[in-house]
Order: sequence, then C-alpha cells, then structure tokens
Amino acid sequence: MIQTVKEDVETLNHCIVDAIQDIKGKNILKLDLRKVDDAPADFFIICEGDSVTQIKAISDNIHRKTNEYLGVKASHIEGFMGAKWVLVDYFDTVVHIFYPETRAFYEIEELWGDAALTKYENV
Repeated sequence: MIQTVKEDVETLNHCIVDAIQDIKGKNILKLDLRKVDDAPADFFIICEGDSVTQIKAISDNIHRKTNEYLGVKASHIEGFMGAKWVLVDYFDTVVHIFYPETRAFYEIEELWGDAALTKYENV
C-alpha cells in the first residue's frame, strides 16, 4: 500500500510528539498552518524543556526517532549551541523546542493565532 503525503506528515508529526513526550517535554502544541496564508510550513510543533540539557535531549531524541523509525532526517537544525530555542526543520513540519522564558518572549502561538491548534498532555 502506498502512503499519501498527508499520511506521511501525520506519521512524522506523531513520531515527533512521541519523541518529545519520551523526554518529558512540556506544553506541547501542534499548529496546523495549512490554511494560513504565507505560512512557512504546514505544521509547527512547539514544546518546552526545563533546562538546556533537556532541550538538547528532546532535539536529539526527535532526530534519532524520526531517522530510526521513519528514515527521515531533518533538513536543518538551528540554535543547538545556546539551546534556549532549538528549531528542527522537516520542511512540512518545523519543531520549536523552547526554554519557557524564550517561548513566552516570542509568543509563536499568538503570532500564528489563525492556525488550528492541538494540545498534547504532559506525560
């Protein structure tokens, strides 16, 4: 059976959220930007880590799981050195891993307020 692009993106998004929850990432949101004009991606997945170490661990786990289970590698990873905001770009889905104060400062959820929002429970 051939998977459609939509199924592939949903599978990727599920894998990313699962990888975040594995490392106890908090306040996980998925923004569906497909109906938002000029959006840079179809989805944003946003979460927080309580420390630089946790933020790096979340990023590493996302990279490991998407590669291991789906054979997908990020096209770009940014912010890893300071780790107050790590961005992991999969073209259709962009993951933002924030330190809580950095997330509050940039208010990405408010910036893309027209997007459909899915909240995930903290594990």
